[in-house]
Amino acid sequence: MVIFLIIGGSASQKLAAKVAKELGDVLCPLETKKFPDGERYVRVKGELDKEVTIVQSTGFPQDENLVELLFLIQTLKDLGVEKVKVVVPYLGYGRQELRFKEGECISAQIVANLIENSGADEFISINLHEDSVRDFFNIPSANLSAMPPIAEYIAEVTEDPIIIAPDKGALGFAEEIAEILDCKCTYMTKVRLGPDKVETTIAEIESDDGSKVSIDAVNGKEAVIIDDIIATGGTIVNAIGILKENGAKSVNVCCVHPVLVNDAVLKIYAAGAKDLAATDSLKSDVSSITVAKVIADDLR
Repeated sequence: MVIFLIIGGSASQKLAAKVAKELGDVLCPLETKKFPDGERYVRVKGELDKEVTIVQSTGFPQDENLVELLFLIQTLKDLGVEKVKVVVPYLGYGRQELRFKEGECISAQIVANLIENSGADEFISINLHEDSVRDFFNIPSANLSAMPPIAEYIAEVTEDPIIIAPDKGALGFAEEIAEILDCKCTYMTKVRLGPDKVETTIAEIESDDGSKVSIDAVNGKEAVIIDDIIATGGTIVNAIGILKENGAKSVNVCCVHPVLVNDAVLKIYAAGAKDLAATDSLKSDVSSITVAKVIADDLR
């Protein structure tokens, strides 16, 4: 078996260690620090091989973690590494893949260009907010799914779940998990009742077996809300309230990327969530589901 090196950036050191353990690869030591004036210092301390994989999310503080990633990529190339794979479990700036208003910066494109131009030979991420971000790369890229380990977690904490997407955009995640767990799923939808009144309700959809999943489907069930990113938590809080009003026995919340700003965790629990769990694509107090195996399986 060929052993490759894994380097964990300062934002993803624990996850990098788990990936290395899954693969039986060597975890390369790294020294990083910040000078008093705020500039970054990066030093690769281990003996390098022909192929190296960097694991580094670029969440908060986005600029610092992104600069560190770029420093690592180009340093490895300067030191003679032939192939640098870059695993960015959470891609900061990845939510602006279009110019929504005139004059806006397409930040996802610029970040992709920076990563590629620094010398990356392959790019891997997990549940990009839009898969179209991969179009900005001219190198091989992968957008992996965290739904299998999230489904495994749900199976451990529930007995009779129904998977709920907080909006139609997240329905694909709910459907993927529901297929793994062989359970039902649906999504929240906004219904306009008048010029100034909008009501959020549970959509009626048809299951694979032909049965309807309607608003009554959550009554007495263990509802599990799934989304890719939770930032302020406002959408989740609203969804919890609706599920409770419609008789959900309990409400668990899961997400891939726990951005969690402005007391989001407190708001979600205060709204009545039984539990909140996320993957370790970002470090947080609720990052209890690891994506190490998802990454390792792709690297194999």
